[in-house]
Amino acid sequence: MLKSLHTTIQNLRPDSKKIQQKSPKWTLFSMAIALLISIPILTVVFSIFTPAGEIWSHLAETVLSDYIQNSLLLISGVTFGVILVGVSSAWLITMCEFPGRRFFEWASILPFAIPAYLMAYIYTDFLDITGPFQTTIRNLFGLGIDTYSFPNIRSIEGAILIMSLSFYPYVYMLARSSFLSQSTNLLEASRIMGYSTWQSFFRVALPVARPGIAAGLALALMETLNDFGTVQYFGVQTFTTGIYRTWFGLGERPAAAQLAAFLLSFIVVLLILERWSRNRISDEKSNSARFKRLNRFDLGGLKAWTAFTACFLPVLLGFILPVILLLEMFFSNLNYLDFKFLELALNSFTVSAITGILAVTLALVMAYSARLNPTKSVKLFNRISSLGYAIPGSVIAVGVLIPFGLFDNTIDAFFRDKLGFSTGLLLSGTMFAMVFAYLVRFLSVSFGGVEASMEKITPNMDEAARGMGYTFGKVLRRIHIPMMSGGLLTAGLLVFVDVMKELPATLIVRPFNFDTLAVQVYRYASDERLAESAGAALMIVLVGIIPVIIISRTIAKSRKSETQ
Repeated sequence: MLKSLHTTIQNLRPDSKKIQQKSPKWTLFSMAIALLISIPILTVVFSIFTPAGEIWSHLAETVLSDYIQNSLLLISGVTFGVILVGVSSAWLITMCEFPGRRFFEWASILPFAIPAYLMAYIYTDFLDITGPFQTTIRNLFGLGIDTYSFPNIRSIEGAILIMSLSFYPYVYMLARSSFLSQSTNLLEASRIMGYSTWQSFFRVALPVARPGIAAGLALALMETLNDFGTVQYFGVQTFTTGIYRTWFGLGERPAAAQLAAFLLSFIVVLLILERWSRNRISDEKSNSARFKRLNRFDLGGLKAWTAFTACFLPVLLGFILPVILLLEMFFSNLNYLDFKFLELALNSFTVSAITGILAVTLALVMAYSARLNPTKSVKLFNRISSLGYAIPGSVIAVGVLIPFGLFDNTIDAFFRDKLGFSTGLLLSGTMFAMVFAYLVRFLSVSFGGVEASMEKITPNMDEAARGMGYTFGKVLRRIHIPMMSGGLLTAGLLVFVDVMKELPATLIVRPFNFDTLAVQVYRYASDERLAESAGAALMIVLVGIIPVIIISRTIAKSRKSETQ
């Protein structure tokens, strides 16, 4: 995600020449990281050739068609929802002047702070037949429970609504960045031709911004396919729920791996779309004359308040209302709250901090290797290492546990035969497996931020340090790390927050009796005891606000003169 965002919204790149000196050792580091990160993905891919017995035939005859159909319906519905909300909000906020525009510039990203599964739990409690909303309606109009019908939020339509509210910021951010980077000459020409606000949007701005919108859509759909908590709670059968059920319910690991491989084919299409969109964005940015102050369309009267409503509703439904409901739930049920969430918060903070530190360290090695040796092979290794964010957590979890289990069984069998004792599980079901799965999933997040920060350091500084006798490692320690401290901290925080919210991989890989905040929220919500997990849910939301602040500041700086 961050790689795409930085590629889209960073406008300044040093034009200095590349460093000419080579360091094969750093290239080997990048290759080793790529090999490690690719293990889970390759495991899932090669599982296609593993015999799964009759269970695969059973899945194909009974539920596979439901998985495909529901996944396609989710993709179609979320596509419509995130484009409608994200693109319209981005255009209005970027190109129009109306009450509250400055507030919506950053507030439209706030739904990022609430994971989709948590939003699903909150709205189910709110809209349930015994919940506050329907109770209020019945009291106001004197209705009985059997005298009216109300749409069921726990359905595929409800899942589409929840995911659209949760994932539209992807499209909003990249669409807004595309609108900001467009040539003002085109927009001024549309004004001279007498185009209205929406005519300029449809005939001029939208076609040019299409690659950015497609990139944001690809990211939103990747998250849709990755979701487990929402679809499982709503009873919608998708590949993620099928993988979990096949692995733990049926105990069929080969079949679960093959379901993961099937899901991976959906992701490959989205990756191709995202890569194509990123290349198109780079081409357009280099040919745009865009650094002029934007003359926004000044909306007044009904149009101004219509624009306000269009931007306010997604923020209200995607952040403000869920937070209010969560706070009310927390303070109204203090006597029933499970304060074990403080212990679970420590677990979450521990694995998140460890993963964040390791992810930044590995990303620093990858970025520095590409700086020293800007060859096609190094770029390929770094690209392989960055694939994980596009892969659903459930797929990565399966890809981690299968080779780890094979390793554990091999070592255990050897010690049993040679020394007469069992080594037990060395990797499977350990914190090491958890952290490794998180690294595979989120290394690309840290790499995008670290790479963008390193690109801002002119190569001349490296050459001067080398002339003073500094080794490559000393240049990194003495020059790059101090100058990149802000970027490194940002990258680490983004990984930290993503790990805090991750649910599918955590459920499958976590050690026995080791729970996190996300797992507790899922467990209590599944037992219809959401009020008891309100403390853990609030902790996740508060931590989730961190990337919102970082991303909103980044976008604001991308074209400062136009946001004034």
